[in-house]
Amino acid sequence: MPALMVAGTSSHVGKSVIVTALCRILSKMGYNVAPFKAQNMSLNSFVTKDGKEIATAQAFQAKACGIEPNELMNPILLKPKGNMVSQLVVLGEAVKDVSALEYYREIGWLREIVENAYRKLEREFDYVVIEGAGGIAEINLYDRDLANVGVARIAKPSILIVGDIDRGGAFASLYGTYKLLPKDVASMVKGFVINKFRGDLRLLKGGIEKLESLTNVKVLGVIPFVDLTFTPEDSLSLEDWKCEDARIGIIKFPRISNWTDFEHLKPAGVRFVWKRDDLSDFDLIILPGTKNTVLDFRELKSAGIDEKIKKIAGRIPVIGICGGYQMLGKELIDRGVEHGYIRAKGLGLLDAVTVFDEFKKRTVQVVKKVTGDAVIIDRIKGQEVWGYEIHKGKTFADNPIFEDDGCASEDGMTWGTYLHGLFSNDNVLKALSDYLGVKMDKTKDWIDRFAEVFERNVDVEKII
Repeated sequence: MPALMVAGTSSHVGKSVIVTALCRILSKMGYNVAPFKAQNMSLNSFVTKDGKEIATAQAFQAKACGIEPNELMNPILLKPKGNMVSQLVVLGEAVKDVSALEYYREIGWLREIVENAYRKLEREFDYVVIEGAGGIAEINLYDRDLANVGVARIAKPSILIVGDIDRGGAFASLYGTYKLLPKDVASMVKGFVINKFRGDLRLLKGGIEKLESLTNVKVLGVIPFVDLTFTPEDSLSLEDWKCEDARIGIIKFPRISNWTDFEHLKPAGVRFVWKRDDLSDFDLIILPGTKNTVLDFRELKSAGIDEKIKKIAGRIPVIGICGGYQMLGKELIDRGVEHGYIRAKGLGLLDAVTVFDEFKKRTVQVVKKVTGDAVIIDRIKGQEVWGYEIHKGKTFADNPIFEDDGCASEDGMTWGTYLHGLFSNDNVLKALSDYLGVKMDKTKDWIDRFAEVFERNVDVEKII
């Protein structure tokens, strides 16, 4: 079956949104389409209905195709933990922690996993739209690459190379990327796409003509800069969330994960905060998920933010999600799973203790009823909410708030839960909107909006 690959000159050029747009466009044309990313490195992850963990981007792309996401769409997920170590997730299951060098020693069997996953999708769907990772021309990795050159040699796709002109140097990046590709992969390149352009298109004409004459590859489109609600997987994108009049402060852990949880809160004004920020300036403080609860809690204390949180607790609502919830408890006990045998005092704001006693994670979608009395969610007590859990550790707590999940303080001003995706629930969002006195409807579906922009500015017929 035909395959299309969207590769980039670097990270953050727009590969994920372009793949998503193409998935939606092809799906609307009546094709049975699936996304595929052989290897993703991301701390934003999603749990499928079967309890498998994949990158959030591939879940969005599956939604654009109108299909249920599954682990074949992202067979390898690396979740950075710090100190050059990542958790290796294979076909939706956490396998082990690996350093970069250790990971590359595993390439033999991982390549087989990637090829088998791709072949299964290839047999089932009319089109597979492949997303590359970072820049495709990583010449130091060609002999062990999976996400770019490796998957191209498996799928033999038509390749589009995307460059980001907003950051400058797009022509040099596109030219250099193409010229550095191995000959067999370069022969698969069918077009360039220039993304995030601001200005008069006529100013690019000479550059486009020169690039095409040097490479004999056509520029198939120039996409204008579009302010999307889609949250990129790179944590560098958090700088784009800056808001001077923010009502909600989110602690920016060094190993922050699943910040997509807070996408729908942007209308209230969101800012990621750390050392220099005064937490009393906000109407709500959130401790988000983290890939490494123990290490990030140490960082929190070293930065003095633990005392700032204790100071405002009881006056301003403090909410913890996943790792943030674990930190709000009395104690963190590691029985050799993450960092050896450690007992550390938590913030002590919740009557809860978390124990890490096995490598295996809990990954599951859940529907829970709101059963507790806590600020904001007390407005929807008795109603159901949807979410998904991705965590190591078991938390033993009194005063749960979502049936058997979560915990609230006696005054209800501090609470935590394992539920990712909580703020995607209409009833939770309305309860928070009412509390803050700010209208916060769910962000509109950006997929159709960007797909329309893509179709207007890129030669889709040529791509097909």
